[in-house]
Amino acid sequence: MNTFHFSRLAEIRRQRPLIHCIANLVAANDCANLALAAGASPVMAEAPPEMPEITAASAATVLNTGTPSEEKFRACRICGQEAVRLGRPVVLDPVGVGASMWRLTRVRELLEAFTPTILRVNFGEAQALACLTSEEQGVDSPAASLERRLDVAGRLERQYRTTVLLSGPEDLIIGRNGAWRVTGGSAWMTRVTGTGCMLSTLCGVFTAAEPDADAAAVLAAVFWKVCARCAEVEAHGPGTFRAALMDAAASLTPENLQAEANIEKL
Repeated sequence: MNTFHFSRLAEIRRQRPLIHCIANLVAANDCANLALAAGASPVMAEAPPEMPEITAASAATVLNTGTPSEEKFRACRICGQEAVRLGRPVVLDPVGVGASMWRLTRVRELLEAFTPTILRVNFGEAQALACLTSEEQGVDSPAASLERRLDVAGRLERQYRTTVLLSGPEDLIIGRNGAWRVTGGSAWMTRVTGTGCMLSTLCGVFTAAEPDADAAAVLAAVFWKVCARCAEVEAHGPGTFRAALMDAAASLTPENLQAEANIEKL
């Protein structure tokens, strides 16, 4: 598969799919606003008793384990299992999974309970899940060579049988159809908290319109890189950059997206 349907963005805006996000408290508001800007309709529920109904009503589910609690992990487990049962896409973002053994154990339990459509990680998180020595700095990720990042992402894809989006200055997507690199964006992304969480939300948005998980992950990565590049042109600092990201997400067209996409098949 080498063809990406950038028209999926128009489908999202026409259909306005309901995207359920169990969100990181640090980034919940930005994730909801980004889903709206991209054209979807977010719901940010996480009470375990209502998870089956919310999941059933949603076109896609995004599970973010940042700022975790036992209650949140229970809600994520219910959502993930219900989404898989219904044949709905589910994105898992194991934020800071290497920060503690408790967090790592709980995330691994989720991955045993259900298989996500897309696993969105940074390099430090990928190392922790692959049982390698993690060098996470809080929830941030260290730099690594392309070969090293491909190796770790490939391990996760084989271990969990899911599409892996390994984000960073250049995003890597590895799935059953192959591997891709998405470049571009802006170094300013590291100056705004929650940009990885927002990328996971975009994965959920695109899985609602694109049935192929690899393609949905590539489209989400491209969309976010193009938003970052456009926002940097308009911004004067981190605050205006954050606002400009939302403006870019709302104004991007499928034609702009295709013209600005930097995708390399690996």
